[in-house]
Amino acid sequence: MIEGELGSFLRSRREAVTPAEVGLPERSRRRTPGLRRAELATLAGVSVDYLIRLEQGRDTHPSAQVLAALADALRLSDADLDYLRRLAAVTNGTELCPQERAAARTVRPNVQALLARLEPTPAFVVNHLGDLLAWTDGYDRLARPLGVLDEGGPNLLWFTFADERARAAYPDWDDVADELVATFHADHYGDTEALALAGRLAHTASAAFTDRWERAFVAWKRTGVKVVDHPEVGLLRLAFETLELSDADRQRLVVYLPADTATSVGLDRIAGRQPGALRSVSAG
Repeated sequence: MIEGELGSFLRSRREAVTPAEVGLPERSRRRTPGLRRAELATLAGVSVDYLIRLEQGRDTHPSAQVLAALADALRLSDADLDYLRRLAAVTNGTELCPQERAAARTVRPNVQALLARLEPTPAFVVNHLGDLLAWTDGYDRLARPLGVLDEGGPNLLWFTFADERARAAYPDWDDVADELVATFHADHYGDTEALALAGRLAHTASAAFTDRWERAFVAWKRTGVKVVDHPEVGLLRLAFETLELSDADRQRLVVYLPADTATSVGLDRIAGRQPGALRSVSAG
């Protein structure tokens, strides 16, 4: 686990909660956003000194009762609460954590067969590290001209943060980066490979990655619309759906569908097909 991650998570959530949200009056102008440490300490029934030690990473073994009190005081969402439980398990020793497994980098035959059935739809399988493991020809035609598949072992996080072409490929780059880090943060479980990747991204991308990592967003979108600026056909609006595969494999299947008629036509052009092979869907 990255040193001080539990403390950073608690601090980020304290700074995200307004006094009004926890029933406290706004008495004076605040130099920093969110709750003061003294306010959170009072709400959770802990001392300010102890809360400081937690946030600064000088105490990494809070009791379950303390964490429950802090979670209640901070009004944590279900996603945040689940992440806090897993983060606390990591900080309290490996005996409380699932046995670490190497990231799965092969795709089961049934999933490969499903991808084949999805043609000509752009679709791919990705693991919790952002490694692209398998994809349809439709995704290859979409992503290869962007540079996503140039590396021998393509990785969505690495392309987005370490490849200059990503900012041209994604007009909404900040939103794409936020979502990728939120997904990665929610599912990294403190395992060695994930933390090594986080370290490399922090070194290569600097603040672009570390600022998002320290915000510790763990809620991520499983559906929505992603905008891609394709060098051959221009802007594409892609409605996406994310499907969780086997828990043991920690893999996801992501499917892109054209969100409007212009995108449907663009995808057909990329593939050299007659218009209408991929029909647009509602982006709602």
